[in-house]
Amino acid sequence: MLNNLTDTEEGDGGAQSQGDSNPKESSPFINSSDAAAEKSQQYDGKNMALFEEEMDTSPMVSSLLSSLANYSNLPQGSKEHEEAENNEAETSRKKPIKAPQLGTLMGVYLPCIQNIFGVILFLRMTWLVGIGGVIGTFVIVTMCCTTTMLTAISMSAIATNGVVPAGGSYYMISRSLGPEFGGAVGICFYLGTTFAGAMYILGAIELLLIYIVPKAAIFPLEGLEGAEAEAALLNNMRVYGTILLFSMATVVFVGVKYVNKLALVFLACVILSILAVYAGVIKTAVDPPVFPVCLLGNRTLVSKNFDVCAKTIEGANGTVTTQLWRMFCDSPLLNATCDKYFTANNVSQIQGIPGVTSGILAENLFGTYYEKGDLIARTNMESAEDADDPLTNGNRYVLADIASFFTLLVGIYFPSVTGIMAGSNRSGDLRDAQKSIPVGTIAAITTTSIVYMSSVILFGACIEGVVLRDKFGEGVHGNLVIGTLAWPSPWVIVIGSFFSTCGAGLQSLTGAPRLMQAIAKDGIVPALRIFGHAKANGEPTWSLLLTACICEIGILIASLDAVAPILSMFFLMCYMFVNLACALQTLLRTPNWRPRFKFYHWTLSFLGMSLCLTLMFLCSWYYAIVAMVIAGSIYKYIEFAGAEKEWGDGIRGLSLSAARYALMRLEEGPPHTKNWRPQLLVLVSTDAEQNVEQPRLLSLTNQLKAGKGLTIVGTALEGTFLENSDKSQRAEQALRKLMETEKVKGFSQVTVSSNLRDATSHLLQASGLGGLKHNAVLVSWPRNWKQGDENQTWRNFIELVRETTAAHLAMLVPKNISAFPSNGERFTEGHIDVWWIVHDGGMLMLLPFLLRQHKVWRKCKMRIFTVAQLDDNSIQMKKDLTTFLYHLRIDAMVEVVEMHDSDISAYTYEKTLVMEQRSQMLKQINLTKTEREREIQSITDSSRGSIRRKNPAAVTTQLSVTEEPPAASKEEKPEEESKSASSPVSTPAQVQLIHDNTNPASPATPATPLTPEEGAKSPGEKVQMTWTEKLDGEPAKPPGAATPHNIKDIFNMKPEWENLNQFNVRRMHTALRLNEVIIKKSSEAKLVLLNMPGPPKNRTGDENYMEFLEVLTEGLNRVLLVRGGGREVITIYS
Repeated sequence: MLNNLTDTEEGDGGAQSQGDSNPKESSPFINSSDAAAEKSQQYDGKNMALFEEEMDTSPMVSSLLSSLANYSNLPQGSKEHEEAENNEAETSRKKPIKAPQLGTLMGVYLPCIQNIFGVILFLRMTWLVGIGGVIGTFVIVTMCCTTTMLTAISMSAIATNGVVPAGGSYYMISRSLGPEFGGAVGICFYLGTTFAGAMYILGAIELLLIYIVPKAAIFPLEGLEGAEAEAALLNNMRVYGTILLFSMATVVFVGVKYVNKLALVFLACVILSILAVYAGVIKTAVDPPVFPVCLLGNRTLVSKNFDVCAKTIEGANGTVTTQLWRMFCDSPLLNATCDKYFTANNVSQIQGIPGVTSGILAENLFGTYYEKGDLIARTNMESAEDADDPLTNGNRYVLADIASFFTLLVGIYFPSVTGIMAGSNRSGDLRDAQKSIPVGTIAAITTTSIVYMSSVILFGACIEGVVLRDKFGEGVHGNLVIGTLAWPSPWVIVIGSFFSTCGAGLQSLTGAPRLMQAIAKDGIVPALRIFGHAKANGEPTWSLLLTACICEIGILIASLDAVAPILSMFFLMCYMFVNLACALQTLLRTPNWRPRFKFYHWTLSFLGMSLCLTLMFLCSWYYAIVAMVIAGSIYKYIEFAGAEKEWGDGIRGLSLSAARYALMRLEEGPPHTKNWRPQLLVLVSTDAEQNVEQPRLLSLTNQLKAGKGLTIVGTALEGTFLENSDKSQRAEQALRKLMETEKVKGFSQVTVSSNLRDATSHLLQASGLGGLKHNAVLVSWPRNWKQGDENQTWRNFIELVRETTAAHLAMLVPKNISAFPSNGERFTEGHIDVWWIVHDGGMLMLLPFLLRQHKVWRKCKMRIFTVAQLDDNSIQMKKDLTTFLYHLRIDAMVEVVEMHDSDISAYTYEKTLVMEQRSQMLKQINLTKTEREREIQSITDSSRGSIRRKNPAAVTTQLSVTEEPPAASKEEKPEEESKSASSPVSTPAQVQLIHDNTNPASPATPATPLTPEEGAKSPGEKVQMTWTEKLDGEPAKPPGAATPHNIKDIFNMKPEWENLNQFNVRRMHTALRLNEVIIKKSSEAKLVLLNMPGPPKNRTGDENYMEFLEVLTEGLNRVLLVRGGGREVITIYS
């Protein structure tokens, strides 16, 4: 600013002003060290002098926006992200960070499709339809798909409530419900993912040994029956499963990047297989495939033991017995002794796939449940059998391998709808995670649900019931049942499903160790910390080893049907807590809960949670209890690490202990950024009758708080407590009554002290209990602070500002509080304007969001303005700010106001002159009359002597001008200062004169020319002389008495200006310029929020500070001045 001044005002006076050796208030930016001088120069001329003393702690928004928009560099307020930022700082210098490019399709939709479609669809879906019936299975599918859809809605809300780093659901739950729940559910999710890997491996081995290469079995099944055959099959599964697990773990250990590259190949196999099934269904309507099923009576026969479905065949040599005859008779002769059931019943052959138009759907509508070892028989066919005859030749028939019931089917089916977290786990790789995760996940669930539901109906409509219930396809020549339906060949399904299950197993072995690593790195379960270590390239080696060991447990179980309910438990528990997290966040209305995804409701989350709990007990009540015990044990273990408990007797003792425990927990550390909400200490003043003078302050409190968090309403009384105890009680009753009227939930507190300043300070320091303390102070702007008798009011206010800063408390100062709306009013339209000048931790972003939760402000829209300097790229600033707000989930219009360096106007100088004259008056007002007279005389004598020495001819003129300064009338009526200040400098001619470079030293009058040097020596004396004359009671002439020539003389000589404190001039310039821009943009706004500059670091300029704030907010109806508490209060993370 000074440079502008000297450039504009040519002449020697510029050098004099720049070298002002006696500034009136010291500052780090004036006459300090060289470093400070350089820093001062950095902000000099940038229109922001009001804020420059606090630039270290509250930097300019324009300098921060680029890092705020890039969330990886944002001060998040959470330890883990700060550490990650520090660790990544060096690597980011070496190689540029590649921006994530994955969209909704590749980043969320297809990974979810791949994870949801899996082994159950290909190996068990037809069996589920056959056992449970079309209706029963449709109910199961609908129930499970509804659960995952509701969970996806809750997950979308959580995932769009900020950036979700690696860890997916674990990160979401732990950051929403705390480390205890997060650790418990994270480990459950990890176990579920690990057992899912075991299930996929078992599915791949089942496909390999039963359908692809049956002869590869190490333990042959030929000739074995019942338990022996089952044991041989399970042993084969264990051996081959262990080999495949070891191979997969090696692949993951050596090169996880190849797993990711092959993901699309595996996905293509899945999609191709499903399309083959649909193609086969369409073909059955025209040309059903030939898949005969051989029945003896109504019992299904194992087809691999015979070639012709007949007892005998007619040949050239007569009737010849078949292989089927030899299976049930003791010799191939016609007179052989045969099985009674074989003799009593005929052999028939039915079509295994009659086709979609055959009407078979009616027969498959209802379920048929079996005990282990039951015969798979056709329900609508009669057979001759003796109930007393024992079952012989059991290995000749297709038998039920396990006992089946409805809840078992639920447990086996549910893993086929898991995998909905695949998108949220990849949030770091998405171009726009907050859009892609909800859209991609919900679209994937919708797609898979349609496929599953249509599959249930189509399988029931196309395939014979006995074939559906034949789990391993023994009645259709060992073919995969779903493969018999596929077109062009069953091998499309067999090979496709084998590769897809292998791919899903690899994905599980890739994802689970990273989840364990994330849990271990958080350090919430001390025993798991070793698993946080990784190779040099970041691969979690120890976690992979643990995952492989747990996966081996699932493989040793060896039965797909036994493993599926286990992982169903863990996934259901995880989904239940996702729903719980969303419901709690919605009901608690925490300030950080601002999901960009809006189509959620706590009732939907609660319904999803209830469904998850129901399905857990439906699947297996004992598995559900075991899973809950595991989760509960982990929860208590994590809680026990730092929790001390002490239970009292009775309900009151329990409540007291719980309250104490909660307060002690609050003391453990400051709240996480996302849990920060304004806990207000509201300072009000009372009149002589102890009634609150600013009731609207409590209305604003209610609108900010909406009944949440802590509110303490306090007032200060002057005197001693012994003498004023009754008055204190009346004041407290008045506070409580007003709090009830304004529906403010909180506490009231009255403090009595010898003076109001100390009483307020005591309130500030002593309010609250333990961790339940205020973090923000709400106090109204002092009224009539300019009046002489209110001198102490503004001094108290400035001390309060300093104390809140020292205590690291935020401060909210509403100006014109009487103009603020009551709780009964409603704004039907309008704007809440935020002027974000310096970054103060995000208070300016959070407060409008909280206000808009209240019905008074709900219809108002939010606008955010920030200021661009000359060297700022305003277009990029707008983009960065828009990106930052998008990450914050705050909907607001963004505008960047360009405030380039400009010359300091005459009005600025005149306002500063008036302000400093008033300061001088306030200093003089405390002198005794004798001292004042003595000072007046000495100042007057020295002034006249100086003038005579410089220019005797000009004495008369200068004295006449000095006696009627333009500001004279204003100092008699300080409250009208702002109106009067414009009168001497309002004409364009006068302003033009100041900026006139061509005529810098035009004469004061034609008769009495003056040089700049002559005017430069006397300005201070003349200013003080004017004031001391006024203080002595001499009537000042009205401003109108000065002629235009006289005014022109003053401006041209600029004597007062050259002796002004240039720091004050620059600050006044900032206030005026900002006020001018704010008035232009926000004059119609319902509320303006603005950064509140801090008071000067030394106390000599306190009265000027009030003037700066007054000028800054002049002409605005409702203003809320905001100072941050020195910490981040808003975060983009969930």
